[in-house]
Amino acid sequence: MKMSESRILSSSPMLLVLLSLVMASFFDTTAGQIGVCYGMLGDPKPNPSDVVALYKHRNIQRMRLYAPDAEALNALRNSDIELILDVPKTDLERIASSQGEADTWVQNNVKNYEGVRFRYITVGNEVQPSEPAASAVFQAMQNIDKAVSGAGLGIKVSTAIDMGATMDTSPPSHGRFTDDYKNFLQPVIDFLVSKQSPLLLNNYPYFSYKDNMENIPLEYALFKPTPVVNDDQYSYQNLFDAQLDSVYAALEKSNGGSLDIVVSESGWPTEGGPGTSVENAMTYVNNLIQHVKSGTPRKPGKAIETYIFAMLDENLKDPPELEKFWGMFLPSQQPKYDVNFD
Repeated sequence: MKMSESRILSSSPMLLVLLSLVMASFFDTTAGQIGVCYGMLGDPKPNPSDVVALYKHRNIQRMRLYAPDAEALNALRNSDIELILDVPKTDLERIASSQGEADTWVQNNVKNYEGVRFRYITVGNEVQPSEPAASAVFQAMQNIDKAVSGAGLGIKVSTAIDMGATMDTSPPSHGRFTDDYKNFLQPVIDFLVSKQSPLLLNNYPYFSYKDNMENIPLEYALFKPTPVVNDDQYSYQNLFDAQLDSVYAALEKSNGGSLDIVVSESGWPTEGGPGTSVENAMTYVNNLIQHVKSGTPRKPGKAIETYIFAMLDENLKDPPELEKFWGMFLPSQQPKYDVNFD
């Protein structure tokens, strides 16, 4: 006689545990992989507690903050929103020069904010090899990692690069880091591999489209139907995947094939340049949210943790003009277009 499902479950606690793990894994790959970058250079500047409330109202479960901000960090306490917190470029040389400086930074900006769910600490954003801060990134990462460990915190430490770090990205399998970036990034990659931490990538199909409009169809950048682009065994239907996989290919050539990539920025501006419009931004962002649930041709079925740039327009930013118009919302928190975060 067949035992009822309820009796099987009630008689097997281990089965319940396994079932819960399977369900947790399922939801990790299908929901909650989208975050949004909090742009703070807008006028009027909204109260951070109101912005956090907006994240929660729209069911946005992750945030990126480009520098420690006491008001924003306090507003995030017990919000259950996971946070990427950046160490600003201007702090890198100081933190690299002294373990004590790194310890102080972590104490003041992380440890002191009990109830904030720190996911990653990003040591530098888009640091260029030619910048003075470039020589400090690796040491600063090591010092911050030691400070995090010393404080008893289990937070991954990484850095964020942009697509300018790569070359030969078409087809994606040919992707590799430029010589300048290779020298700068190799110790960083080795560090990330040793810590099993992801590399962060700011992935903007918009800029590639804008700079090569004669060869890149707008539809290919917006996740709209286009002819498939073949690369050996891989087939590409959008520029986001092609760019992301070209960085995976570059990592494989640099002993970083085991690394995951977190897309720490991606978005589309509503004005200020060719191809910008509210309609295109709405199309890109909504298609992005749905697309990242399913992975890339190189990483099929693996959800892509992705952060949309940005929550709010930043009309106080310096030129070029399009830098001001990446927000899904105005600084007044009025929506610019409809976004489905489910």
